[in-house]
Amino acid sequence: MIAFPTSGDITIEVNGRRLAVAQSYRARSTRDSRPVEAFGQKEPVGTVAGRCVHQLELQRVQLLEDAFSDGIDFYSLSNFNVVIAKPGRRVIYSGCEWSRIDESASLGSVVLESVSILAAGRMELK
Repeated sequence: MIAFPTSGDITIEVNGRRLAVAQSYRARSTRDSRPVEAFGQKEPVGTVAGRCVHQLELQRVQLLEDAFSDGIDFYSLSNFNVVIAKPGRRVIYSGCEWSRIDESASLGSVVLESVSILAAGRMELK
């Protein structure tokens, strides 16, 4: 049986403290690469990997009750982690900064519809 992450498995953490959960996510990692050219050769002799950029899109992000009652302001968060629990492992995106927030709310709740995040690093733990 395949298990998929649920809203309790996608969290936003600061200093190990869970602040929010998300219903779904999409992650994209891209890396710049460039060819290595040699004098007199018509084709590159190899490639060199460049920097890696991790982008996350979190959907239906909601602050946890204790974070909300402590007056946590999501807009002021900086250098936070996004943790995604998968069967048998955890993926941690570290050094995160948000780049876009789309927000909507109903009476009695604070819901950020979607958050775009750039992460400095990605690590998998088993």
